[in-house]
Amino acid sequence: MSHTTLTASPVTSLASVTSTTTPTTPSVTSVTSVETRILGLLLPYHRTTAAPAPDPADHPEQLRQIRHFTDAGEPVLFTLPGFPCKSPNPAKVLGHLPDEGERLSLAFLDRLCARIGEIYAPGARMLICSDGHIFGDLINVPDEHIDAYGDALRTLIHDQGLRHLDTFDLRHLHGDADYDTKRALVTEAYAPSLEALRATARTDDETARLYRGITRFLFEDTADFPGTRSALQRECRSRAYGVIARSRAWGDLIADHHPRSVRLSIHPQRPGAEKFGIRLLEAADAWATPWHAAVLREAGGAARLMRRSDAERLGRLVLRDGHPSHYEAGHDAGAAVS
Repeated sequence: MSHTTLTASPVTSLASVTSTTTPTTPSVTSVTSVETRILGLLLPYHRTTAAPAPDPADHPEQLRQIRHFTDAGEPVLFTLPGFPCKSPNPAKVLGHLPDEGERLSLAFLDRLCARIGEIYAPGARMLICSDGHIFGDLINVPDEHIDAYGDALRTLIHDQGLRHLDTFDLRHLHGDADYDTKRALVTEAYAPSLEALRATARTDDETARLYRGITRFLFEDTADFPGTRSALQRECRSRAYGVIARSRAWGDLIADHHPRSVRLSIHPQRPGAEKFGIRLLEAADAWATPWHAAVLREAGGAARLMRRSDAERLGRLVLRDGHPSHYEAGHDAGAAVS
C-alpha cells in the first residue's frame, strides 16, 4: 500500500491501556490466598511454547516468589530483563528509538501493577532491567544507539505517568568505566563459560530452544553481511552462545541485586520454570518483541507485532510527535487519524 504518513491522535491516559494480547482465562480453583490472586492476573499473558498452564498451582516458583512479599506485607517487586535496543535491521523496525510497540508494552506493564494494587494494598512495582549494553557489541548495535533508546524509554515512562515502572541498566554499575570494561567485569563475574553453555544446549531442551531463537534473531538482524548465507549462519551460531552467556550473567547480576523479586522474562518459559515468560503484545511469533518488530494497528484497533516490511505492505505509516510510530490498516490515501 501507499506509504503516506498519518498523524497519531493523542492518548489521554495510558493508565487505562491494557495489553492488546488475547488473554486466556486462568483456571483459579481458589482465591483464598493473595499470591494466587496476583498470579491469576499474570497467567492470561504467560509466554510459553509449551501447552498453556492456566492453573496457578502449575507455577509453584512464582507463588513462592510472590509470597515473599505478601507474607511481609510489602509491595511486590517484578524484575524484567528486556527493552535492550531496536534491531539494527531496518526491514524489521522503524528506527533505533522506542515507538508504539514500547509505548503500549510499558503501559500494559504499568496497568498490570495497578491491577495488583486493586487486590493487594501494598501494590507492585516493575523494574525494567535494560540489557542492551551487556551484549550490544555482539548484536552490532552501537552503544550510542542503546543510550538513546534507554533515554527515550525513561522519557516515555515519565511523560506518560507510568508511576509503577523503574529502569536499570549497565550505566548504573562500575562508575565511570567505559562500556567494554563494564561488559567484561559483568561477564567475568557472572557468565557461564561458552564450553559449559554448549554442553548444556546439547542436553537441555530449553537452552537448545533459546539458542535456536537467538541464532535466528542474529541472522535476521544482520542486514549487510559480505559473505555467503552459510557463512553468516555459522557466524550467528557462534555469537548466539555469547549473547546467551551474557544474558545469563545479566540475569544473575539482577538476582544478586534483587534477591527477593518475581523474575519475569520476555522469552517463552515452561510452566514451573524459575522465570515467568510474559507476553507484551499480540504476535504470530511467540518470540516477537517490540524491539524486533513494528506495530500494525488493525481496523478494529487491535495492535499486532510484525516485521516492518510486512506492516508497510498492509498499512500506512503513522507519525507521533514527528517520529515514526506504527502503521495503521484500513485508511484511504491521504486520510488522517483524528
